[in-house]
Amino acid sequence: METGIFSWIAFICFIFILLAVDLRIGGKNSHEINYKEAMAWSGIWISLAMLFNGGVFYLLGKDKGLEFLTGYLLEYSLSVDNILVFILLFAFFDVPKKYQKKVLFWGIIGAIIMRGLLITVGAALMAQFDWIIYIFGIFLVITGIKMALQKSEKPEPEKNPIVRIFKKYFPVSAHYEKDKFFVKHKTGLLATPLFIVLLIVESTDLVFAFDSIPAILAITRDPFIVFTSNAFAILGLRSLYFALAGFMDKFEYLRVGLSIILVFIGLKMLVSSYIHITTLVSLGIIAGVLLLAVIFSVLTEKNK
Repeated sequence: METGIFSWIAFICFIFILLAVDLRIGGKNSHEINYKEAMAWSGIWISLAMLFNGGVFYLLGKDKGLEFLTGYLLEYSLSVDNILVFILLFAFFDVPKKYQKKVLFWGIIGAIIMRGLLITVGAALMAQFDWIIYIFGIFLVITGIKMALQKSEKPEPEKNPIVRIFKKYFPVSAHYEKDKFFVKHKTGLLATPLFIVLLIVESTDLVFAFDSIPAILAITRDPFIVFTSNAFAILGLRSLYFALAGFMDKFEYLRVGLSIILVFIGLKMLVSSYIHITTLVSLGIIAGVLLLAVIFSVLTEKNK
């Protein structure tokens, strides 16, 4: 069974239904999401992804099923780097915890739209120009090495070009106005600092997408598998953030693990014309590296 226009329409409708339910249940009032609630939502999103994966195995076959599973694990693990940035960003702007979920909700919607466009462009380029796989490979290897060497830097929102352009043409209020992005003032409509945070979240995810999209295109060139695995990983990002935000400093080797994964995916692209690394092998390496990174982090923290 091949994926046609009906499959795309059905999946996009499914995503909008999930987001509507999430907004309906979690968006009635602003409240701080605790660890138990975050873990429950994480379990729901992961379960939905695995149910979808089961459908892919059944309808599209073993190969597509393994591609989705590997892509999902890859994207879900890379989203950890997003979480590190969100922690620093929310701390920098002193965003109240009860308002953070709204920023991440709308950030997720923007991320899905942007990644859909990038996947379309990336898949089209790789279909048209075979040599671009080597460009992506070199880029991922360099990115992985940089990730391993550089330490987490404090955010500098004032240098963000999107924020600078926005502030140039649109006035911004000095204080948070509950969970609102815009407020009416006697001088006119004002954006709130919460909307500035949303702009930075979106622009940050766009930067991360330039790493993750080439990485998953090394696993599969099927746009449907690339998009669906990306979408499910992004949908679970908010609950993952609230579940791990208080523990990220304890996973000392997780970023090193992510950098190794990026380098591996980049090398896989570079040698693809000479050595074929199967999806099952890629899945095992990605899962193994993540597991070792977590184990070493836990043991290190225990020794401390």
